[in-house]
Amino acid sequence: MSRQRLFTVARLAIAAIVLAAVVYAIVKNWADVSVYLGQISKGTFALSTLAAAVGTVLTMLGWRVLLADLGSDLHVAPASGVYFVGQLGKYLPGSVWSVLVQADMARGLGVPRRRTAVTGFLAIGFALLAGGLIGLPAASLLLRGGSGGSGHFDWWVLFAVPIIAVLCVPRLLNAIIAAGLRLLRRPPLEHELSAGAVVRTVVVMVLAWVAFGVHILLLARAVSSDGQLHPDLTVASMSGYALSVSLGMLTVVLPAGLGAREGLLTLVLATALPTSAAAAVAITSRFIVTIVDVVAALAGWLYARSHHLIADRRAIRDRDVTDDVSA
Repeated sequence: MSRQRLFTVARLAIAAIVLAAVVYAIVKNWADVSVYLGQISKGTFALSTLAAAVGTVLTMLGWRVLLADLGSDLHVAPASGVYFVGQLGKYLPGSVWSVLVQADMARGLGVPRRRTAVTGFLAIGFALLAGGLIGLPAASLLLRGGSGGSGHFDWWVLFAVPIIAVLCVPRLLNAIIAAGLRLLRRPPLEHELSAGAVVRTVVVMVLAWVAFGVHILLLARAVSSDGQLHPDLTVASMSGYALSVSLGMLTVVLPAGLGAREGLLTLVLATALPTSAAAAVAITSRFIVTIVDVVAALAGWLYARSHHLIADRRAIRDRDVTDDVSA
């Protein structure tokens, strides 16, 4: 068996083990989990879905800021069509499917494929950095197991802020992009990232994580014992989703971090909620976010089809030949 096949088998085995563990845990505790699921009202479900939709739209806007700064300022409508359809690629094992789909679709709008690809990877990077920043309090909760008293804050987490800030320096980012393109034997980008675009992207991504935090907070309050917002519950909800999704994004063997994200989010929320209640929130969150992704992708697909952004195989092959010749 070749090394590549061994690696593929290992990735699939890890994915199967993680998913099996999550499914087993849910089935084993389903009687308790289902009780908490019943406490989430239709109104809470709707508001939580709206918050998740806002977070999803904000991530698209952050991606659009980067693409515009690199030289392709798309209107919100075509940008949404490209981004949201491509985002369905995250539900496949691997880390590049979303970027590949977006690059191919944006090519129909005259955007060079390497520019869209760089934008896609940069957007993922900025999302990870912003998610890591927002998720620092959740990491603190996990490390102290929720026992430290309400309002307790571990100031050591602030040491990560300068590291994240350094990674957002435009000169460093542009040097990394240039080195990556040289490694891939591709021409350099026509435009470098500006400081303004970096700041705007970070702000938009932080707001996106805040919106997703509200999405979790609404669900967590519904399943809490008294329906009130306590400090630890608020911190766990507002920062736990960012931490769990950010780390889940790094588990490229799992589609959209499936299983790993829910497991970590449950652990974070369990510092302020019963474990079964935390699991109910994680399950409901996955369901809501998937619905939002599918609806957004459907709207993007309808726009893309009506504006001929989704090409047939012959057109894709012809464009590939053109790209290879121009490169």
